[in-house]
Amino acid sequence: MAANFIPVSLLVYCRPGFEPEAAAELIELTSMQGLTGQVKAVANEGFVQWLPADRNAFQRHASRLRFDELMFARQLLLAGDWIETGEQDRVTPVLNALAGHAGPFAELWLESPDTNDGKALSSFFKRFQPKLEDALRQRGKLPETAGANRPRLHLFWVDKQHCIPSISLAGNRSEWPMGIPRLKMPHDAPSRSTLKLAEALTVLMSDTELRERMRAGQRAVDLGAAPGGWTWQLVNRGLRVTAIDNGPLKGSLVDDPLVQHLRVDGFKFRPKKPVDWLVCDMVEKPSRIAQLIAGWLADGDARQAIFNLKLPMKKRFDEIHKCIGLIDNIMQRAGMPYLLRIRQLYHDREEVTCLLARR
Repeated sequence: MAANFIPVSLLVYCRPGFEPEAAAELIELTSMQGLTGQVKAVANEGFVQWLPADRNAFQRHASRLRFDELMFARQLLLAGDWIETGEQDRVTPVLNALAGHAGPFAELWLESPDTNDGKALSSFFKRFQPKLEDALRQRGKLPETAGANRPRLHLFWVDKQHCIPSISLAGNRSEWPMGIPRLKMPHDAPSRSTLKLAEALTVLMSDTELRERMRAGQRAVDLGAAPGGWTWQLVNRGLRVTAIDNGPLKGSLVDDPLVQHLRVDGFKFRPKKPVDWLVCDMVEKPSRIAQLIAGWLADGDARQAIFNLKLPMKKRFDEIHKCIGLIDNIMQRAGMPYLLRIRQLYHDREEVTCLLARR
């Protein structure tokens, strides 16, 4: 194992309330590697732990588990045993727990659940992190400069006395603390939904893929565009956008020369010529959206698409797999190889965001 860290479990962060979905896909992911185990999760706590039935088998296969195959996880960590600290001395218990793990680690991140209790730990982190970093450097576990290819050391705290040491592997992790991209709301965007598409473009594609796939001058269609958050995001990247919605656009989009607003039905509209991008954030049954988007690509009306699937309150994991099956059937019938990536973004709520592209 990288950096001689001996993991005994998996730890993933997720949106509070989606622990069952994160647990279900952890079981699915590990079973594909022939691993069995059990999950530990508490409703609305924002994280899930998976404990292997056979630690030796897990340690042999742990690095094969891919973060990009998870939809509901914000971060995938190889975790050690929980640490309990005292109120007066927290450094010593952490150092003792890490004594058997050689390092060095790229850097140290202190993290917590995305809950009100977790956020309340931020001032503690600011005080504690410098002390712990100094102690780790003295023991050769933390270099003066971060090494991009080294494992990152994460300490996940549920309160000031309990944390779990973990590592994330380069090329198989989120590069944002707590797996949350920190995006600023543009002051002139017409709605906060613009952050969903901004995050999707960051999370669902690498920088290289984004440069290759999305370029100024391309043509796009935004289904269910009003008031224009997603259209704004595309226009600011230099794309020409046909915005489809019976409702009005707002702000600078009203007179933007790159925008054509058509008040027509998003389920009936098709462009006269194929477009480079199709985006869609309509409130509708997920299966209907999945069929709509896949139909555009299968018919050659769009090369690639980013869209949201609004999930039901129950059986959300099953609903996503149903949509995946519908998309696969449509693309297979068209004889079209495709790429499909799905992730629940930080700026999503009861939904997931998907990238579907022709290969």
